[in-house]
Amino acid sequence: MCEKGVNKDQMKLMVAQVDDSLAMAQQWLEQIHHLADHGGLHAESVNVAQATVLLGEARGKLESAIEGLEGTDTGEGVTVELV
Repeated sequence: MCEKGVNKDQMKLMVAQVDDSLAMAQQWLEQIHHLADHGGLHAESVNVAQATVLLGEARGKLESAIEGLEGTDTGEGVTVELV
């Protein structure tokens, strides 16, 4: 499938699109977190807030991947983790 290599520009675009999707989900979760908190659902609010933080961490990893594809990062220390 990748016999002739990987198109880095296309890869950057795909990763950026995933990052955009996660950004939107992160915004929604922040709103849900605040609604739950104001509604007195503190345990649920905490769980949603933690999910928001995890999405932020995932977005940070995607940013590192994009930088690696741009050549601004050597790629050292970049790992793929199952989330």
